[in-house]
Amino acid sequence: MTTQAHAAVVHHHTKVRRSTRSSWIGLGILAIVVVASPMAPYVLNRGAQGSLVTLFSLITMATMWNLLAGYGGMLSVGQQAFIGIGAYGLVYLSDKVGLDPFMAVPLAVVTAGVISVPISFLVFRLQGGYFAIGTWVVAEVVMLVVMQITVLGGGIGLTFTGFSGLAAGRRIAYVYWLSLAGVIIAVLVTYLIMRSRVGLGFTAIRDDATAAASLGVRVTQSKRFVYVVAAMGCGLAGAMIAANTLRVQPTAMFSVNYAVFMIFIVVIGGLGTIEGPILGAIVFFALQQWLSGLGVWYLVILGVVAVVITLFLPRGLWGLISGNGRFRLFPVGYRVVTPTALLATGPAPEPDAEGAPHRT
Repeated sequence: MTTQAHAAVVHHHTKVRRSTRSSWIGLGILAIVVVASPMAPYVLNRGAQGSLVTLFSLITMATMWNLLAGYGGMLSVGQQAFIGIGAYGLVYLSDKVGLDPFMAVPLAVVTAGVISVPISFLVFRLQGGYFAIGTWVVAEVVMLVVMQITVLGGGIGLTFTGFSGLAAGRRIAYVYWLSLAGVIIAVLVTYLIMRSRVGLGFTAIRDDATAAASLGVRVTQSKRFVYVVAAMGCGLAGAMIAANTLRVQPTAMFSVNYAVFMIFIVVIGGLGTIEGPILGAIVFFALQQWLSGLGVWYLVILGVVAVVITLFLPRGLWGLISGNGRFRLFPVGYRVVTPTALLATGPAPEPDAEGAPHRT
């Protein structure tokens, strides 16, 4: 067989796939976990359920920050603005307007998205580090505005009473189920977006916005879309936090610590992957539980962990586990699959002048 013929055979058998057998196995295991998760209120105490709600909110906000920075290429340090808007939106719509808390949550999420639209026109005038600083300044301005609104409790904040008619055990169970649904929706929406043509455009914009625009990608519209989606996701995380803590206060809900948490989680988990923020949130949550009693040393250890992973694992923990992307639970890209046997044998040697194959 000539080299050209061999190449034709390989090309004929080559396939382009998204997922592999290991991906399907991983998704099957993940599906079992998701199906079993609603049973947690029947086997775990209220404290454990509240801790899981905190974990779900961390996963949600980290997934949204990764969508914004890891896929969209926009390094924001001000997503806490939308966390606070989601939290205050839930409390206001439920306690002041009188809506059912479970009806107020999606409206609070939509409110965060609506407010993010005019903000995007402001911050998109900035690039690079100026964009990061600008988003942080916007978050501080939003906090100061909230502190001036009397109906929102001013600087003191509000106590959330929307669940006051429920027993403590039933309340935390409902909040747990709400947060479980929220984190599943956040991850699923991110997965579906990144599997779409819009997601491919995000990746192109992140790598080179000018080149992406020359290929027909609507850069500004795409960036605004991902910014609004990330704002809504952070608003959802804020609603989870408010429903869990039953308290909102400006300096707490709009704290820059949330931005630090999101960045830390995504960096240690793996930037630009769906699995990374989930793994990073679990690791961060575990470190919080184990080290929070150490005072200042807790922050020092977190910093050391971040530096070590950044230096020695640039793709994060998920990059190490997945073999730098060879295995993925949420395959969003394409991969070329060529028969191993054909590649291993290589092209057949060409015959010499006497008809016998010669080898070099």
